[in-house]
Amino acid sequence: MTNARLTVDRDFVVGPVPRRLFGSFVEHMGRCVYTGIYEPGHPTADEHGYRGDVLALTREMGVSIVRYPGGNFVSGYHWEDGIGPVDERPRRIDGAWHTIETNAFGLHEFAGWAKEAGVEVMEAINLGTRGLEEARALVEYANHPGGTAWSDLRIKNGAKDPFGIKVWNLGNELDGPWQIGHKTADEYGRLANETAKAMKLVDPSIELVAVGSSGRKMPTFGEWEHTVLSHAYDEVDYISLHAYYQEHDGDALSFLACANDMDSFIESVIATADAVKAKRHSNKSIQLSFDEWNVWYQQRGDAGDQLHVLEKQQWREHPRLIEDEYNVTDAVVVGTLLNSLLRHGDRVTIANQAQLVNVIAPIRSEEGGPAWRQTIFWPFARMAELASGNILRVASSGDRFETAQYGDAAVVDASVTYDAERGRVAVFLANRGLDEDADLTVALRGFTASEVTRAEVLAIPDGGDRFTANTEDRQDAVGLVKLEHAAIADGELRATLPPLSWAVIEIAVAVA
Repeated sequence: MTNARLTVDRDFVVGPVPRRLFGSFVEHMGRCVYTGIYEPGHPTADEHGYRGDVLALTREMGVSIVRYPGGNFVSGYHWEDGIGPVDERPRRIDGAWHTIETNAFGLHEFAGWAKEAGVEVMEAINLGTRGLEEARALVEYANHPGGTAWSDLRIKNGAKDPFGIKVWNLGNELDGPWQIGHKTADEYGRLANETAKAMKLVDPSIELVAVGSSGRKMPTFGEWEHTVLSHAYDEVDYISLHAYYQEHDGDALSFLACANDMDSFIESVIATADAVKAKRHSNKSIQLSFDEWNVWYQQRGDAGDQLHVLEKQQWREHPRLIEDEYNVTDAVVVGTLLNSLLRHGDRVTIANQAQLVNVIAPIRSEEGGPAWRQTIFWPFARMAELASGNILRVASSGDRFETAQYGDAAVVDASVTYDAERGRVAVFLANRGLDEDADLTVALRGFTASEVTRAEVLAIPDGGDRFTANTEDRQDAVGLVKLEHAAIADGELRATLPPLSWAVIEIAVAVA
């Protein structure tokens, strides 16, 4: 058995839990939109074509904000193609994913879906093939009440009230050579600054996200952020981060420690943004939007190779793309990535798991068939439900393990929140040990703990292994069950975590 001791203090607060941390992403890619969130004729579809089963799972998951419509897709997208009568909308080639876009689903449809799902819209604009004029027109169309050409067109198209979109992405991954309209940092930084100014002249209340690096391993990482923010610091509110992780060549320990890399990525971007702040003698701090993150098996034949064969396919509508099947190990890793985001919640105030349905997603669906929860659904759903109030700093000691890629890591990874109104402390835990239980103690300074009110764990099911996944035929093979060994003793939380598991423990507390 391994051992871990955590200490939290009521007065050692990172900051309030940002609700936008529990965001998702819907891109016109693969089957995320078509046969994902939208499938007219499906047995559960409503009069708008929204799949009711997927809507229900989205609400259950606790998603707060959804980024739309891309992703690489947005860098070649004309937003005007997705408005007006559906039968008059043009069919277009989408070069990003080598597909045919019918434009049957566009801004009005997504805004309506978001209202039904109870989520905030985070709209991305095309700064790849388009620019300032199209961006400010879109803000006017979406947010202006009426009496102008673009806002009156929105009303004519059926939306009397403005959509009121507050958060906008100034493009996507323009540091990447694969991106349609790829730019240098100087080119992008100046364009982002001027576009931001024009958009805010239309609606001063909006919040803007500048494109950061597409990954920490990009050769321009660091310099890109510094250059872009040197141009656009005064006009933007966020800088973006993207990161995907997978298990390479059976190196499970490195995979389980990849939150170390996310921690370092976040802290490096904070340092760069604050360096620009210091140089400019500014009183404003740039926040971080981690608007793409997840486990993604980019180098596995049944998933990643789908991207490489696109060029050889005929142009098709919504083909299957990167529909990864997630197992127990993946769920534990997603739990640690959520912990990393929450631990940095004073600066990472938006995050979007990519994507919501079918495409590297916590929710899977089949055309005309069922929708179900993947293993990675559960850590997200429980953290979205129970992480409230303030984030507490966690002091950790105990057993550690060495990895080939990310150095050494604590066997037990954790984040903690305290909700004063409810009198609850929530502890989110991952036992990254492959073979041993973890004996856990949590000291709760400044609190009087009375009882454990909830204790749940996701672990290897009986008869399964770490690769067990939820499938169409076995939709509930992996899920949350009661954590039997969790109790308050001598004012501390004591628990035993099974090998390779993710757990949440909620404790009723009073201020000591």
